[in-house]
Amino acid sequence: MVEQGCGARRPGGALLALLLALAALVGCSTAPRPADPALREVQALLDRHAEALLDRDETAWLAAADPAHRAAALTEFRRLAEVPLAGWSYRVTEVDRTGEGRLTARVERGHRIEGYDRGPLDAETVMELAERDGRWYVTGERPAEGAPVRLWEQGAVAAVRGDRSLVLGVGQDRERLAEIARLADRAVPAVDAVWSEEWPGRVLVLVPASLDAMGGLLAVDGSQYRGIAAVTTGETERRATSPADRVIVNPEAYGVLGAFGRELILTHETVHVATRAHTTPSTPVWLSEGFADWAAYRGSGRTPAQGAPELRRAVRAGELPAALPEDGDFGFAGDSEALARAYETGWLVCAMIADRWGEERLTAFYREVGAHPGRDGAVESALRKVLDTSPEEFTAAWRAHLRDQLG
Repeated sequence: MVEQGCGARRPGGALLALLLALAALVGCSTAPRPADPALREVQALLDRHAEALLDRDETAWLAAADPAHRAAALTEFRRLAEVPLAGWSYRVTEVDRTGEGRLTARVERGHRIEGYDRGPLDAETVMELAERDGRWYVTGERPAEGAPVRLWEQGAVAAVRGDRSLVLGVGQDRERLAEIARLADRAVPAVDAVWSEEWPGRVLVLVPASLDAMGGLLAVDGSQYRGIAAVTTGETERRATSPADRVIVNPEAYGVLGAFGRELILTHETVHVATRAHTTPSTPVWLSEGFADWAAYRGSGRTPAQGAPELRRAVRAGELPAALPEDGDFGFAGDSEALARAYETGWLVCAMIADRWGEERLTAFYREVGAHPGRDGAVESALRKVLDTSPEEFTAAWRAHLRDQLG
């Protein structure tokens, strides 16, 4: 045994005794601890539970629930009635015995939206279970600490389908959801006009009931998104099985926008969906946000003075930016005027590239920056390869552009 686990030579008696004692203390054996058989039993239970939901079999769904949990399980089942699910899964990662016939399971719960998700969007869930007559039953379920709260956990979900969009909302009237679907449908061809790379060509939009509920979807304090009409979530590194991006609308900020502002926001966020595969850690925020604003403003007739009022005030006060905005300048919790200037600068710099070098060069520049192996040197390399200019010349050009447009 010692030869197999602790060495090739057989030691003498005294040394052997010492080594055996040490092995007992530090666990020299490489044999894994046997898995709790309940893990397999709970996994089988949850597999049946998932199948029942996809089959919309209410009786089979409730069969996994303890009587004390059935009301909550039924509520979840009914809240999901309009959600077009293509997949629902549980992966039990750990079980902890918490008492006689009771345990807590940590579970990766995934769901796929039909027509949108190529792979499951997972979130860690904590489930409480109890054993009766040799069978396990779910007695409670909650998101793990730091995990997002899913839309249907906030209320009954209403679904509105557009030609190129799906809008899922809680606490919203269908007229508002239908309006968002129409704007998302219009955003898709607007994005196609400037972005020739392959992308799904459809948009999934979530509309929670409140700002706080939006924070729950993002697993953050919603107050930091006050005044932000929408955000887009998704995986930076795209895979063949990546779930779709979600455009998440802040109903409070979105609700005070006029018709142009609402269309602008939906187009801006759709650009993020389309460019996701080419937006990497190498892409600075000024470029990703500036490009999205440029595409959204394109063809609108809005002048720089109309679209960049905060930056215009700064330029006219002699406060012309000396450098492009840093990523930290786009933090939602900071100075709102500084945030506006950062967005406006990114937009006008991208607009300048499109005007001076052409729209195809702008999109090529975006892809080249994202393809760089790291953030350091990404913009500088793309400036040379795509625009045939140096960082110094480029900085002088966009500062002159801002002065000309806003001074």
